Amino acid sequence: MAACRRCGTEMVRLFIHPKFPISLNGNMMHVLRLGSKAAQGHVVRGCHQSVWSSHSTVKKVGVDLGERKLEISTGKLARFADGSAVVQVGDTSVMVTAVSKTKPTSSQFMPLVVDYRQKAAAAGRIPTNYLRRELGTTDNEILTSRLIDRSIRPLFPAGYFYDTQVLCNLLAVDGVNDPDVLAINGASAALAVSDIPWNGPIGAVRMGLVDGEFLVNPTRKEMSSSTLNLVVVGGPHSQVVMMEAAGENVLQQDFCHAVKLGVKHTQQIILAIQQLAKECSVSKRTPQKLFAAVAEIVEYAKQLASEKIYAVFTDSSHDKISRDEAIKKIRLETEELIRERFPDADPYEVMESFNTVSKQTFRNITLNEYRRCDGRDLTSLRNISCEVDIFKPLHGSALFQRGQTQVLCTVTFDSLESNIKTDIITTAVSGVKDKNFMLHYEFPPYATNEIGKMSGMNRRELGHGALAEKSLKPVIPKDFPFTIRVTSEVLESNGSSSMASACGGSLALMDAGVPISSAVAGVAIGLISKPNPENPSEIQDYKLLTDILGIEDYNGDMDFKMAGTNKGITALQADVKIPGLPLKIVMEAIQQATVAKKEILGIMNKAIAKPRLNRKENGPVVETVCVPISKRARFVGPGGYNLRKLQAETGVTISQVDEETFSIFAPTPSAMYEAQEFISEICKDDQEQQLEFGAVYTATITEIRDIGVMVKLYPNMSAVLLHNSQLDHKRIKHPSAIGLEVGQQIQVKYFGRDPTDGRMRLSRKVLQSPAATIVKTLSDKFSIAVGTSNSQASNAS
Repeated sequence: MAACRRCGTEMVRLFIHPKFPISLNGNMMHVLRLGSKAAQGHVVRGCHQSVWSSHSTVKKVGVDLGERKLEISTGKLARFADGSAVVQVGDTSVMVTAVSKTKPTSSQFMPLVVDYRQKAAAAGRIPTNYLRRELGTTDNEILTSRLIDRSIRPLFPAGYFYDTQVLCNLLAVDGVNDPDVLAINGASAALAVSDIPWNGPIGAVRMGLVDGEFLVNPTRKEMSSSTLNLVVVGGPHSQVVMMEAAGENVLQQDFCHAVKLGVKHTQQIILAIQQLAKECSVSKRTPQKLFAAVAEIVEYAKQLASEKIYAVFTDSSHDKISRDEAIKKIRLETEELIRERFPDADPYEVMESFNTVSKQTFRNITLNEYRRCDGRDLTSLRNISCEVDIFKPLHGSALFQRGQTQVLCTVTFDSLESNIKTDIITTAVSGVKDKNFMLHYEFPPYATNEIGKMSGMNRRELGHGALAEKSLKPVIPKDFPFTIRVTSEVLESNGSSSMASACGGSLALMDAGVPISSAVAGVAIGLISKPNPENPSEIQDYKLLTDILGIEDYNGDMDFKMAGTNKGITALQADVKIPGLPLKIVMEAIQQATVAKKEILGIMNKAIAKPRLNRKENGPVVETVCVPISKRARFVGPGGYNLRKLQAETGVTISQVDEETFSIFAPTPSAMYEAQEFISEICKDDQEQQLEFGAVYTATITEIRDIGVMVKLYPNMSAVLLHNSQLDHKRIKHPSAIGLEVGQQIQVKYFGRDPTDGRMRLSRKVLQSPAATIVKTLSDKFSIAVGTSNSQASNAS
């Protein structure tokens, strides 16, 4: 069975029998026009051919963005998809496809899936895993997929519950232009040229700030010196649909200017995509059904429950759990009465009718009465408490409580070898390299009084952790001698847990003694808006809410998270649920967040105002050991045996810095003490005697080997090899050929140490020659010794 692309009706082969006439609905009338041959099995193919042919003409538009040109084309690749577009800047090309089913799903939400995949071939590399294929998804792929999802999701029609998939396929990456912003524009173009209902298009640009100059879609090299990394997604009429930013204490006025400049450039992209869609002349499909509450049922639910809901939402004595329980009780009673009154109503219509009444009541209280369900005014913060040094054995810990959101943050130090090493494909495609600071966010189900599966990290946790990490990264010192891992575990959640993680992480870093440049705080700003009845895309009235609760996020129109120091902004993420925000509201939200951020920093400073001067006594230790070349072989051991033994017995980590310097990381001071004793033992100075270059010494044979004899010049010395080639002028295959035995004493001449491996160079052969006496009597002994030592080194090798 297949679905016709034109009518969306599922069908099998259609056979018409003259004796048994059939009746067809209006949506299938075009099948009859195809003739009896088509009706006998070519209906689906014919419809697919019409879709394929509608995309068969190549169309292209271009946009000049600064010094670079962005090109968008369609009609050449992936023409069976509902929409397909290729976006190119420089030599970086991304293809994005969009496909949406014509039959509604059973889900009660918009089932949109966005997948952004890095391709090794696009970067000219081969994956290094065993199968040499792209396996699984990387963090960068997930974060970019979320970026695209948040940009396009608000523009789908309300109630469009049809499975929709947007796939981003990297075709070529030049290492200069990042493909993530191109993928957002590609998704916009693919949806715009398709028949999928979507209220776009949108445009996306990246803004950088280098030496006070704003750059549009900067190159990867320019971004390496930029203090701002801002992705702005704009909609028609200069509205903001999505923002994601990381900055190094960017001033508020600079940030606002970057947003305005970015939105201005997105309008050029939007006009180009609109022109492309117009040339394709594809009409949007009419969905079989847009899921929405029935007005009659909503009105009945309003009569039954609006006063009860109002009473709950205006009772500030409720906490999260009790408020949810009270609303749940009203819901069950109301839905039961609705089902009795409207027995033929769908379960979704019954449920959505109550949701509509509840949401309208909640929003009207804020808009009309300037009240919030917990009793605060619109710009007030919840009660905040901070504690540090919660658990003594930890390197750093802090507990941050804001209302009913509670986050426990811990700091752990480890060696620089423990930093995150990205795979070569991610580095080649996105430029993400190794990093020695990371923040991991955990959201267990008990944080919201639920039961769930603890099956590792999900996309939401990864996104929230990445935001908190971006908030703190600019204040971490570049030359810190440890890898830092901050873990943020949400113990209670009632809104804005990611910003609470930024606050708690800052406190824990200061408790651990990390010399951060400034404390960091974050806050979430919400929005309740009222659209203009004559023009729904315009906002007639609105209220901005500081430090939103979970229910305010759920019933609101925006989740605007901003973090930073007293000086500027370090991270920002704006998720919008309506088709777009005017710049005026965005600027007000930034200002309101700045005021709240400074207030939070003042509260945090009462717990700990600056980083501790010294790290905790049980913290890790890093020391450097200088190992002369002459002792390196003994320090490392055969095949690295000594180093492996040292690390296994003491738990330290050793890494080589340069030719003579090794860095030793110990998790505790006691481990460092054990390591020092071990090193002293294996590297004790057994060459205490100062040997004179060119002098003759008496050596004792300690071992006979096939290739030579092991000798000692004095008792506490480690035995060294005297090779067969240095025993006698005659070529010998075994030391016994000249009568040498263990314990025998022989005369040898000292020629210093090999400059490459530090081994002692001795020779008995030169003493068997009359020339040796001349060497003894010449004052310029180095001229002969250097030549001799070189020859010995070559012979020994």
